[in-house]
This record gives sequence, C-alpha cells and structure tokens, in this order.
Amino acid sequence: MNVDANVSSRINLMRILLIAGIVFVHIPFDPPRSPYLGTYGVVDWIRVYLGDSLFRIGVPCLSAISGYLLFRRGLSGFDYPKVMRSKAKTVLLPFLLWNLTFLLLVLIAQKLGMGQGYLPDVAGATPRELASHALALEAWPVNLPLYFLRDLLLCLVLSPLIGHLVMRYPLATLLLFLAYAILPVPNGIFLKKSILFGFSLGAYVALHRVDVKRLDAHARPVILAVGLASLLLAAGLYATGPQYPQWIDVLRGLVAISGIFGAWALSSLLVRTRLGARLGTGSGLSFWIFCAHYPLLIALWMIWNRAGTLPYPLFYFVAPVLTIAALVASHAVMKQLAPGLLAVLTGNRVDSARNKPLGAIAGAGSSPEFSSQKR
Repeated sequence: MNVDANVSSRINLMRILLIAGIVFVHIPFDPPRSPYLGTYGVVDWIRVYLGDSLFRIGVPCLSAISGYLLFRRGLSGFDYPKVMRSKAKTVLLPFLLWNLTFLLLVLIAQKLGMGQGYLPDVAGATPRELASHALALEAWPVNLPLYFLRDLLLCLVLSPLIGHLVMRYPLATLLLFLAYAILPVPNGIFLKKSILFGFSLGAYVALHRVDVKRLDAHARPVILAVGLASLLLAAGLYATGPQYPQWIDVLRGLVAISGIFGAWALSSLLVRTRLGARLGTGSGLSFWIFCAHYPLLIALWMIWNRAGTLPYPLFYFVAPVLTIAALVASHAVMKQLAPGLLAVLTGNRVDSARNKPLGAIAGAGSSPEFSSQKR
C-alpha cells in the first residue's frame, strides 16, 4: 500500500499535535496540588479534562500510526530481520540514549542531595530496581514517557504474530486486544495495554487496505462525538477520582481508543489550513519533544518549588509552553550545529519535505511519537 502525500502530511500533523498534548499529561504535581482536591476550582477541572481525558488519546493514536506504517507493504513485503535491524537504530538506540542519560543525571543529582522526592530513588535502588529504571524491564523507565518505546519494541518483536492474526482473524483479534486494553486484567508483559490494541488496529487498516479517507466525509460529527465523550468522561473522573470506580476506568480506556478516530478525522480538517500544512511537512521535532519533555518538566518543577509562593495554576499553564518553546528552539540549534548527533538521538527521523522515504521519517514504519506521574 502506497501512502499518498495527504495521508503522510496528516500523520506528521497528528504526531506533533498529539505529542504537544502528551506534554500536558506529564505536568508534575505533588499530592497537595492534586486536581481531585478541587483546590483551584475550574483550573482543576481543566487539568483533569486535559491530562486524564482529552490528551490520553495520544498513546493509542501513535500506536495505531506505528502499526499502520509498519505493515503498509503487506505481509508479503514484510522482512522481519530487516525490520528489527532498523528498529534497533530508530527505536531501541534512542530509548537507551535518552533514558540512560537521564538516569545518570538523576543519580548524580541524588548523590549530591538534590532532587529527592521528585523522581524514584535511584541512588538507593537495588540492582534489580536500577535495571528496571534503566531498561523498563518490570516497571516504568526513569524517563517515564519512554515506556511507549519499550512497549512499541515489544509490538515489533511480536509483529509477525500480530500481522498474521489480524490478517486471518481480524475481528476476533481486535476484540480480544480491545478487551485486554480496557478490562481489569493483568498487564502481562506490557506497561500500557492500549499500545497493543492501537498497534494491531493500525496493522489491520494497512493489511486489509482500508480506505483511511473514508471517515473524512463525516469528520465533523466524529470530532463532535469524541469531543463530547471526553467532556463527559472528565466530568465522571472529576466527580469520582482519584480512585475511580472500575466502570469509569473502562470508559476512560474506551474514550482514549475512540480518540484514534477523532484525531484522524480532525487531521482531515486541520491539514487544509496554513499552519496544519506547515506542521504536516514532518521532521524529527515531534520525537525530540517526546523524548526530552519529561526531564525538562521535572527541572522546571524543581525550580518552581524553589520559588516558594507562586501559585500552582500559573506553573500548570506556563510550564508546557516553556517546555515546548525550549525544545523547538533546541531542536533548531541541534539541526544547525550537530545534525549527526540529532539524527542519532531522533532515530534518524528527518524532514519529509526533503523527499525522504516515509519509512525513514517514521523509523521504517513505526514512528514512536507517542505519559510525571503514572496514572
């Protein structure tokens, strides 16, 4: 299946917007500033809406993009050894570089008596705990959002099996993975269950050659439905959280997964705008923001707490703007001064406007764009 220019632009546009949303998911806070306490009134409701409802669509959406791009040539053109060699450079290497570098910085800071309480106790961790912080073997990596890359790697390892299942038994496979994603069953080897479903849905669309533009004619009703669902979910979360009843948690999973369709429908409208077309040209910027935003948010949170008396709502709205602006600027600087290092750190993701193959832009088909507190 060839990916035309419109679809390629919409994928790039979705990546950058979804990752900007993911930044809001990870804005740090401490227990006295939990949005579920209602201390800051309507600001807390906005925090629940953005962080626990609307922008939770990011991980399933980006997983679906990864599965779609990986299988766009079908099973007959799927070269598993080649895929895994490629992913070692475009997914595994960036994961290790970003996570291990942050782990080292955290370890040094904690040895110097700084940063305690902001991140896991790395300095006092057992070898097993330290290995998990470093490699996410059993728990979340120290650079928390990189769990996505870890679970994406699992999907890639399992990709021949996933591909054959969705090709031969599509409905049964998707229903099984959907149940796994939203029901209270053990995670097993995955840290985030919705990643497996999103990846498999993308694989299904590619392998069965589903017309991805079929939804465009109904874009506005789909966007409205998903938007309304996220509002209702936020109301339910705010009323019952932070210890939600099980049915609310199931709804949260369903709304996040429905965001795949809402975000894709929205991209059909946004890509026609001047800003949308510009964002759709694609680059490694989205991956750069994804990998670097969490350490920067934590650093800003530590600085903010040093200030002492400034109100938290100000931090909530200022921190993501500063983070994204700083990362956009740093990406531009790296592009000029150290393009080779930038290529390594972003898994060789390059600007599609330079006529590079989409597979190169996406890390050979699985661009992992793609959550402070584990929630």
